[in-house]
Amino acid sequence: MPTVMTHAVVGAGLGTLFTSRKLPPMFWIMTAALAMAPDLDVWAFRLGIPYETPFGHRGFSHSLLFALFAGCTAALLIHRRIGGRLADLCGFFFLVTASHGLLDAFTNGGQGVGFFIPFDNRRYFFPWRPIRVSPIGLSFFSPEGMATLLSELLWVWLPTAVVVGPLLLYRRLRKRGERK
Repeated sequence: MPTVMTHAVVGAGLGTLFTSRKLPPMFWIMTAALAMAPDLDVWAFRLGIPYETPFGHRGFSHSLLFALFAGCTAALLIHRRIGGRLADLCGFFFLVTASHGLLDAFTNGGQGVGFFIPFDNRRYFFPWRPIRVSPIGLSFFSPEGMATLLSELLWVWLPTAVVVGPLLLYRRLRKRGERK
């Protein structure tokens, strides 16, 4: 699993891609929270729920159904405050939440991601898995954790910056041109 920070960065990147209007901090907080939310399932370990079960780690909370439910619920909660079309906001928050499982499926460890739970309990990985899996808990602060962070910087943060950076530059130059 990429670190929760990395999931939040991807959420912020998606937010930057999908809207150029100034949105309140609540939108960005919700975006980061939804990108990280599927990993709340690590509490399953403390509750004695085995990893490989539908409610274990990378199970239902990483599914597309969960992403749809969480995304639409979040959209309903903040739609009136930020405006725009409810369907667009629901779709955006779905994508942000689903991005978590998609990133996890690119990692080199674990037991896969339950994209289709509760309809199909199988776990999936993508064929290409360049992202180093993150150690869970305090073991993140170890040489293995640092290797994971470097892997995430290379395979997630850098591509996000390569896509979002030029867009931000374009928007800034366009705005400057409109002022003239």
